[in-house]
Amino acid sequence: MSRQSEGQKDLAQNRQAFHLYHILDRFEAGVSLMGAEVKSIRAGRLQLRDAYAQEEGGEIWLMGCHVTPYAQHTHLALTPLDPLRKRKLLLHKEEIEKLRGKVQEKGLTLVPLRVYLKNGKIKVELALAKGKNVVDKRDALKEKDLDREASRALRER
Repeated sequence: MSRQSEGQKDLAQNRQAFHLYHILDRFEAGVSLMGAEVKSIRAGRLQLRDAYAQEEGGEIWLMGCHVTPYAQHTHLALTPLDPLRKRKLLLHKEEIEKLRGKVQEKGLTLVPLRVYLKNGKIKVELALAKGKNVVDKRDALKEKDLDREASRALRER
């Protein structure tokens, strides 16, 4: 079953995360946004490349996520929003405690994988990830090339 049929629509993806990290676990989180940010994100004006999440004061915050200011926002001159401001992620207390423990204990990191619409609400897929070293990255690229060659060979037959 595809995501589209489940009422989900991808708005942004962090493809670089799959190259840089081993993805261990995934979580769904809501995001606390301002009105103009919602319109901008729905228009696809969001970049996750340098984004990460961290625990601060018992809450999880999304940092480094760039949301381009919405051009038609009428109050932009009065209340300019920082495109890189930190945004609160909405998770249950148990999930926050679990994530905090794993990040502190094992040296893992929290990386946003994608931002999507689910039943009209903007959600973030957050991953508990461990950084890859250079050898792991090379191996992943070799595997990807071999898979690509195999699929080409099957198509030619």
